[in-house]
Amino acid sequence: MAPMPRITLLVASLHVLFYLLLSVRVALHRKAHRIGVGTGGDEAMTRKVRVHANFAEYVPLALLMLALLELSGAGAGVLWTCGLLLLAARLAHALGLGRSAGYSVGRFGGAMLTFAVLLAMALLGLWRFLAQAPL
Repeated sequence: MAPMPRITLLVASLHVLFYLLLSVRVALHRKAHRIGVGTGGDEAMTRKVRVHANFAEYVPLALLMLALLELSGAGAGVLWTCGLLLLAARLAHALGLGRSAGYSVGRFGGAMLTFAVLLAMALLGLWRFLAQAPL
């Protein structure tokens, strides 16, 4: 039986809860302002939709990498660090972009931290693959 990726399970669960929160924010804003499709030219709605969409664009691939690293036997410390930094990055990005469509420390820092976590996981994945016996 394959080992259960417990760290990824918890990290993914936390991300799903956050994603649901972002989804509810969009749905409630749609209802309150009677916006059916799109953003209706509403600036606040545009930001909420972008926060939600940006999360949906980056997090699934990051969680997949986290799970693959865990299944490949990567150390728990690395997995916890990557998973929790990703969550912190997405929270910072959501707060920064949610408050302003322009530059903000949270938006920039969250985006850069997301990229750094993705890069670190990709490089670790490549290293783990290359360190294994030939196929």
